[in-house]
Amino acid sequence: MDNHLSKAPPETTFQHQDALPSLPVPSLETSLSKYLNAVRPFASEEEFQATLDIVNTFQEGVGQELHQKLLQKARTNRNWLEEWWLDVAYLEVRIPSQLNVNFAGPAPYLEHCWFPEEGTQLQRASISTWHTLQYWNLIRTERLHPQKAGKLPLDMDQFRMLFCTCKVPGVKKDTIRNYFKTESEGPCPSHLVVMCRGRMFTFDAVCDGQILTPPEILRQLSYVKECCEGEPEGDGVSALTSEERSRWAQTREHLISIDPHNSNILETIQSSLFVLSLDETKPYSSPVNYTNITRAALTGDPTIRWGDKSYNSLSFADGTFGTTCDHAPYDGMVLVSLSWYLDQQIKATEGKWKGSEAVRAVHRPEELVFTVDEKVRSDIRHAKQQYLETAQDLQIVCYAFTAFGKDAINQKKLHPDTFVQLAKQLAFQRMHKRPGSCYETAMTRKFYHGRTETMRPCTQEAVNWCKAMMDPSCDAGSRRKAMLAAFNMHNNLMVEAQDGQGFDRHLLGLYLIAREEGLPTPDLFMDPLYSLSGGGGNFVLSSSLVGYTTILGAAAPMVHHGYGFFYRIRDDRIVVSVLAWNSCRETDAATLFNNFSSSMHEMLHLATTSQL
Repeated sequence: MDNHLSKAPPETTFQHQDALPSLPVPSLETSLSKYLNAVRPFASEEEFQATLDIVNTFQEGVGQELHQKLLQKARTNRNWLEEWWLDVAYLEVRIPSQLNVNFAGPAPYLEHCWFPEEGTQLQRASISTWHTLQYWNLIRTERLHPQKAGKLPLDMDQFRMLFCTCKVPGVKKDTIRNYFKTESEGPCPSHLVVMCRGRMFTFDAVCDGQILTPPEILRQLSYVKECCEGEPEGDGVSALTSEERSRWAQTREHLISIDPHNSNILETIQSSLFVLSLDETKPYSSPVNYTNITRAALTGDPTIRWGDKSYNSLSFADGTFGTTCDHAPYDGMVLVSLSWYLDQQIKATEGKWKGSEAVRAVHRPEELVFTVDEKVRSDIRHAKQQYLETAQDLQIVCYAFTAFGKDAINQKKLHPDTFVQLAKQLAFQRMHKRPGSCYETAMTRKFYHGRTETMRPCTQEAVNWCKAMMDPSCDAGSRRKAMLAAFNMHNNLMVEAQDGQGFDRHLLGLYLIAREEGLPTPDLFMDPLYSLSGGGGNFVLSSSLVGYTTILGAAAPMVHHGYGFFYRIRDDRIVVSVLAWNSCRETDAATLFNNFSSSMHEMLHLATTSQL
């Protein structure tokens, strides 16, 4: 028997796709009862009573009708949410994506073998590019192991969107163009686009069926760098991708109308594996303070990144790295998987190339030069201006909390993610003297084409615990009891959300069916408590556990008076990026981080004295 098992062929990347269960639709009653629990912390008795009436009316009337239509849709779709979510969360959104929707992050190589060091940029970029191409090849040959939660396979479809993918702006709605193909499906584009000083170049990363080696890639990058050095900057057409979506769509149509060659260049960029950006800044960072790289990654020079590209690899002049990605085609965990792979490979090889130094006669990179007129130049200036204003308004801090991490929390038999979430809420309530509506990402990839569900951490139990912590007359015993109740509630809601039993996406589905059928918007969605509690994308605290690896990301707050709060949990530390808008006077990212640190210490102390 064992002998037979050892010969089983390795699992292929997409082999479980057909067997994944369909995304479920929860019962209407359950979703509405969860919704009522979720709005409770934000309502007075009177307000809650009014919302209760609205919910009951909805449940007995139009809600029932919409729910039946949703069930009907779910019968013929393995994922009833998929297209709706893509449209509503991403493609129909008109605000500029690059600073508001994209996610970005720092690479962790400076923690082991690639300390910030001048003169290393191209050498390191060629090595990290080579490892990235190996990952592309793993997906293309379907040798990347399918991910699992325990023994359950997770949906891998989003991995098809990592390479050769780009968002294209539309006047009313954007589209996603995906040119990736696995080997069994046919040929796949294999060229890269390199951006430097407002100019763009392309070269094929494969020659005679072999991926270019780091020395070969280095030669290509050196050529690009030499072309740009001491020369005036290029037109910086890529800054247009940072513009308001409809405006960018119109400029793009104009670009194509001036010269059909512009259309070919756009196609080259869209279909490229990914964009490599050679950035001249030196955002010095350290293992305990990643602020500069994180800021440079999210808000850096718009003329050397293509904001709509699913993956921009950013190479800085001091030999450090970052990424910025369009969020529409995939969620953070895809990029985390790639980045974690890169980090492990670079660490294992000490950041060196140990193979052949031979360089084949490969075609030199070709420059991609758009034909532009005065209107395009003026649009580029406008795009840069609005980008700069928004970028300057974004407050970003990214620090390591090094007092303790997963080990100490696990020792107390508490869930590390829940621990961080509760510490964050206590920090917020200390600062703002009120509960803040809160979003935490829950992953629904155990279902076919599943992406995410909302988990709402600001439960009544969490609020009660925060009150107990802030009430000097409350004793440690009561605080502990309240803390455990908050932990239990959070853990249960997270499991339910991952099992497709959250309520936010369900309510969104009901809202969208009403919209599609031309029905008036149900009162449930017009109720002030709906948006006050975070509904309709109005969460004051937008947060995500990026994982238990070395990879961290960051994204802008959802609302002007809100925060983005993203973190990775390690055995001995928790690294956190906090974002806020400078123009909002009541929020401050650094203060929230400091309060978070204090909350972490208080909680561990409480858990220690209790001998949980």
